[in-house]
Amino acid sequence: MKTWTTLAAILAVPAGVAAAAVPYHAMPAGFERPEIRSVPIAGIKNQYWFNYQADILEAEKELVSDLRRATDREDRWDAWDEWANEIVDADKDYVKEMRKKGYRAGRVTVG
Repeated sequence: MKTWTTLAAILAVPAGVAAAAVPYHAMPAGFERPEIRSVPIAGIKNQYWFNYQADILEAEKELVSDLRRATDREDRWDAWDEWANEIVDADKDYVKEMRKKGYRAGRVTVG
């Protein structure tokens, strides 16, 4: 039931609106923001895409909550670090599931 509730919340919120609550301007100096996919792999919107989006929203909610409770620089850095790890993990899980279905994530190499 939780998955469907989360999915309904994602579908009801226009893209980019949920991310507006994340205080990217407060990111620690030198911290590299992981890439968050804005479009699904191969343009396929399936359960794996929606699960990925739900994972991103959950990570962002946790980040905002952790930053509110942070009392010092180390707490804030830990919150951002945990968020980045969750974003990377969500992407790895999404790519893995899409590979199982025969879809590959595009990769551009400049060199």
